[in-house]
Amino acid sequence: MKAAVLKRFGSPLEIEHVEDPVLGTGEIIVDIAAAGVLSYANEVFSGERKYLLDLPVIPGTGGVGRVSALGPDATHLAIGDWVFCDPTVRSRDAAFAPDITLQGLSARGPGGLRLQQYFRHGSFAERMRVPTENSKPIGAIDTDDAARWCALGTLLVPYGGFIAANLHAGETVLVSGATGRFGSAAVAVALAMGAAAVVAPGRNEVMLAELKRRFGSRVHPVRLSGDEGEDIARMKRAAPRPIDCVLDIMPPSVTAQVVRSAVMTVRPYGRVVLMGGVGMLGGAGLELPYPWIMRECVTIHGVWMYPPSATVRMVELIRAGLLDLAQFEPTCFDLDHANDAVAHAAAHREPFKMTVIRP
Repeated sequence: MKAAVLKRFGSPLEIEHVEDPVLGTGEIIVDIAAAGVLSYANEVFSGERKYLLDLPVIPGTGGVGRVSALGPDATHLAIGDWVFCDPTVRSRDAAFAPDITLQGLSARGPGGLRLQQYFRHGSFAERMRVPTENSKPIGAIDTDDAARWCALGTLLVPYGGFIAANLHAGETVLVSGATGRFGSAAVAVALAMGAAAVVAPGRNEVMLAELKRRFGSRVHPVRLSGDEGEDIARMKRAAPRPIDCVLDIMPPSVTAQVVRSAVMTVRPYGRVVLMGGVGMLGGAGLELPYPWIMRECVTIHGVWMYPPSATVRMVELIRAGLLDLAQFEPTCFDLDHANDAVAHAAAHREPFKMTVIRP
C-alpha cells in the first residue's frame, strides 16, 4: 500500500509503498477514506514537541474509512461498514489504569511506548490496522462526506472533558481557549449537550463575534484584558448565572496566569477540567490556592482524551442534529501531497477549518 512515512524528526514525510497491514487477533483492517491533519503536526514531526514516537512511523491520528478485514471477536461490524478509527489505544491488561498510546502520534510513559511499538502506524496510508474496540461505527455515509466526519477527532477531545465533569443540561460552562480550534469545538459540544450558557473568553474579537454568530444567544463572549483580577470579574459578569464548569483547553504557548483566571471563576462546589498544554514547554505551574479549592469544595479533573464509549455517544449527537458537521470546512490533499497538507494545517489553524488527507 502507499503511505507517508516519517523516518527522521526534522525531515519531510516520504511517500512510498510499504507492506500491507496484517490482521491479527483482536484487530480490524480499515481502508482509509479520510485522515485529519493536526494543526501542530509539523511541530511533532520536527521534534519540537518531543513526543514519544518510535521511528520510522506512518503518522496520522485517527481516520474515517471502511472495514476491509475483521476477526472473530467482531460480532457487530461487517465488511464495508463505515468506522472512525479511534487513535486512543489502551492496554487491555490494566482495567483501572491502562497504558495509552495515541496511534500515529505519541505515547504516555514506558508502557504506552511498548504499546506503540505494536500499534504504531497511523492513518496517513491507504490502510490501517486498529484494535477491534477502536473501530467505532458511524453508520452509512457518502464517500464525499468522509472528510467532514474527521471532525470527530477534534470534537471528541472536549467531549471527553465534559463527560469527566458530568456536565448536565441547563448548566453554565466557561471554555478557556474558546477561540482556538479545540476550544471552539468545546463551545459547540457544550451546547449540543444542553448547556444553558457558554462563556467564551478570548482576545480575538473577530472569533468571539463569529462564535456568537454561529451559535446564538447562549454564547456569552468576553474580551480578556490581560489583568488577572479584571479578567476574573469580566468573565463572572458575562455569565448569566454562577459558572458550574470550567473547561481549559489552552495550548502550551499560553501562560499559567491566563488559565488560572478562568479556573477561579467557577462557583463553590463547581468543577474544573484541565485538558490543555500549559507547562508542557516549561514555565510556571498553575499555582491554585489550596484554601480556595478546599473551602469552596472545587473539584479539579485532569483529563487526557476521552473514554472508549465517547465516539458512540458523539455519533448519536450528530445523527440527532444536535451537532452539525457542516460547521466544519475541510481542505483536502491526496497522499502524494501529504507534506503540503502538513504545511497547510500549520498555516490554517482557524476554528472550524480542517486539513484532510484522502488516501
